[in-house]
Amino acid sequence: MKRTPLYEKHLGLGAKMVPFAGYDMPVSYAGINVEHQCVRTQVGIFDVSHMGQFTVQGPQAKALLQWTTSNDLELLKPGKAQYSCFPNHTGGIVDDLIIYQIAEDDYFLVVNAANIDKDFAHLQAENKSFGADLKNLSEDYALLAVQGPLAAQTLQPLTEVALNEIPYYHFSTGTMAGIQDVLISATGYTGAGGFELYVHKDSAAELWEAVLQAGASSGIQPVGLAARDTLRLEMGYCLYGNDINDQTSPISAGLGWITKFSKPFINSEALLAEKEAGSTQKLVGFKLLERGIPRHDYLLENEAGTAIGMVTSGTMSPSLTLGIGMGYIDRTYSAVGTQIYVRIRDKQIAAEIVKLPFFKA
Repeated sequence: MKRTPLYEKHLGLGAKMVPFAGYDMPVSYAGINVEHQCVRTQVGIFDVSHMGQFTVQGPQAKALLQWTTSNDLELLKPGKAQYSCFPNHTGGIVDDLIIYQIAEDDYFLVVNAANIDKDFAHLQAENKSFGADLKNLSEDYALLAVQGPLAAQTLQPLTEVALNEIPYYHFSTGTMAGIQDVLISATGYTGAGGFELYVHKDSAAELWEAVLQAGASSGIQPVGLAARDTLRLEMGYCLYGNDINDQTSPISAGLGWITKFSKPFINSEALLAEKEAGSTQKLVGFKLLERGIPRHDYLLENEAGTAIGMVTSGTMSPSLTLGIGMGYIDRTYSAVGTQIYVRIRDKQIAAEIVKLPFFKA
């Protein structure tokens, strides 16, 4: 089991540690609800150093990424980031990722921890036709996410970079807490606003301590994977391995907005045909109308008890205090307002299809 550079910090804070994506990671510290609400109302800090980082450089870098990713890099420029996915050749998704354009012919990719080796092998295989310079730097970087409405207030005393001038999905590189060359990204996985800080692993502990000290007056708390999951689900953000995988298409997953047919990419012709015909299944959000918690792989049914889909993610929403979930469902039942049922312990629990996100600040 791998450990992030902040492993000892987590133990010192009394974190409950669990295996995740090959790493020993903190799942919670003070408790899911406490950590969740801290991010929604104040500021929290996450260790997400298990995420993977690649560089793609050289004259063929853009061409390789245009072919291997679904979004259009023509929309990028230095200092801007882009959410995208790697389509596979059979209609599914290799992974979802964020692409940062550092400079012309210089891109920085952030991928999911469980998919690092798979993603890099995929890029290497496709790169045989391009010849870009690829590097897997996942072991060199640490990643801290500082999320919540008080994130900028917390971090600003630590840097001369004007944080409020970094637009959403843009980034800057500068000194943070005396540590040079920190990539400061106005991105996150919580819907609460904030920044993600990419730093060399040797400086991770120093930066972690500096942020905790700077945020003390704002009530900052360390936050684990459990609250990270409830936060992202309230926003309707997909989780790879649950809501998207090698068999789910970006069209049925509601990721048409990052699937740009302005250029050819892997399997783009088939995905365009799917978009034009309409997917038979659609990823939807739903809320329970009765007490209960939907869980991964629970059946979704119509009133007659016929299976019409399956839950991919579900939880008790700390912000809304009701059961919420996402799942793939027969598109006949996918319209907002449609009543469906979740099969929980041999009982039908009524639910309603809702428009995402579940929670709006």
